[in-house]
Amino acid sequence: MILVGVKIMPRKEVLDSQGRATMKTLGHHEIALNDCRVGKYVELKFDKETKEEALSKSKEIAELILFNPLVETFELEVKEL
Repeated sequence: MILVGVKIMPRKEVLDSQGRATMKTLGHHEIALNDCRVGKYVELKFDKETKEEALSKSKEIAELILFNPLVETFELEVKEL
């Protein structure tokens, strides 16, 4: 079985309101940070595909429905189970 993790993050040039809200809340608890960015993590499991096929399908899925290329980027990571 192949597990592909899709990490989706806001682009650096895009205002990350969720990250700013998290940072502000942590500041109220006296936890200082230089920066905080909030994204999404999606796991895709494949039973019969090779590593290359799983990566290819995961990239297609990410580009089709998981991320918005105007404001987000994505990275794939593969784990063989």
